[in-house]
Amino acid sequence: MNDEQKQSINAIVDQYTEKKRTKFDELKSLDRKVKLPANVFAYIFGTLGALVLGVGMCFAMKVIGDIMALGIVVGCVGIAMVSINYPIYSAILKSRKKKYSQSVIELSESILNN
Repeated sequence: MNDEQKQSINAIVDQYTEKKRTKFDELKSLDRKVKLPANVFAYIFGTLGALVLGVGMCFAMKVIGDIMALGIVVGCVGIAMVSINYPIYSAILKSRKKKYSQSVIELSESILNN
């Protein structure tokens, strides 16, 4: 049996063994819990803003209908949405960090002191 086969066997065995949850796993989970809502918001809101901007461009270039003025307004709304996406993301992330900072620091210090 060669090393590659041994590694494959160990990888399969690892999939079926019950893993003990460590403090490091809790710290990573807490970090994800802090960042996930801000990331989800940014992706969804940014995508919607880009779609609104695209629809506005289609109206303005007369691809959809013949309503150039509406296209300019809708496009400006899309530009505004895309422009404010990062500041809103930063505000959400900052508030989540403030809320969970004490827990993260305590858990980090307990890991480092062991």
